[in-house]
Amino acid sequence: MKTVNFKKIMIATDGSVCSRMAANNAIELARLSGGTVYAVYVVSTDYFSSMAVDLDWERMREALKKEGNQAVNYVTGIGEMEGVRVEPVLLEGHPADELIRYAEEEGMDIVVMGTLGKTGLDRLFLGSVAGNMVRNSKVPVMVVKEKRRS
Repeated sequence: MKTVNFKKIMIATDGSVCSRMAANNAIELARLSGGTVYAVYVVSTDYFSSMAVDLDWERMREALKKEGNQAVNYVTGIGEMEGVRVEPVLLEGHPADELIRYAEEEGMDIVVMGTLGKTGLDRLFLGSVAGNMVRNSKVPVMVVKEKRRS
């Protein structure tokens, strides 16, 4: 049996509870394999397509960047506690497209992400970003489900 050694582990995070659970899994994989975690947040430009180009656009972009920094800083904090190196990455664009591009161009060994994003509608099915990643990424994707509340 072949031993799998993950040296470059990407966590796709949006700051949701589910992505935080996925981050814990990514950190554990890195701790066990001696790998580095790349905490990636994509500022979605999908929001901007329906906005008039003015200050509202820039305020929304800045708010999303702030949210992104909080999301990657959460992963960095877990990494520090576990002795795992975490590289924070903020990208802009369509989330699934940017995550796939980054994972492939940077030679990631695996992508770890949650099944659900921040939108409530995603609870009905595999989140659209996660589903897109599973269908289209050439890099293996590990999808982490949110724990059910008892």
